[in-house]
Amino acid sequence: MTRDTEASDLDLAGAAAAGDRAAFESLLRRHYDRIHALAWQLTGSRSDAEDVAQDVCCALVAKIGTFRGEARFTTWLCGIVYNACRDLRRRRRSLTGLADRLALFAGLAAAPDGRDLYDAIWLKSAIARLKPAYRDAAVLVAGQQLSHAEAAEILGVAESTVSWRMHEARRLLAGGA
Repeated sequence: MTRDTEASDLDLAGAAAAGDRAAFESLLRRHYDRIHALAWQLTGSRSDAEDVAQDVCCALVAKIGTFRGEARFTTWLCGIVYNACRDLRRRRRSLTGLADRLALFAGLAAAPDGRDLYDAIWLKSAIARLKPAYRDAAVLVAGQQLSHAEAAEILGVAESTVSWRMHEARRLLAGGA
């Protein structure tokens, strides 16, 4: 491997699992922004996203050996991030008893250009009010550009369930969620 960009994620993951620290570092550099962005989308908080991203990076040391290449590396990684965010929500609920409050700050709409700032704020607010199952499906499919099958694998549900959740999310958003 002569350069980071020339090595595939599969090659880097295999080398990292075999103990190659440089390969592991390359994977983290390549995918850290995705880890952080997805964590931010799912938690709605920059500080929670930073905590989750740090936890995921630490967990990857132990989990990298479990990547077998059956799915794309990014799909596998999104699953780990999703689970870390879900675990954070569970810990919060068990510790505080407060309802899960999330706001999506990025990823589902183009960056506001001034003319559509109100619409962007409305969309993020409306998505934040969706039930967690619909919101999670929307973040993975629309925000992370995963297929329904990939999102289903991460969420642990059937592909048809993801399709239904996306249909319902669209319906609710169109009706003024």
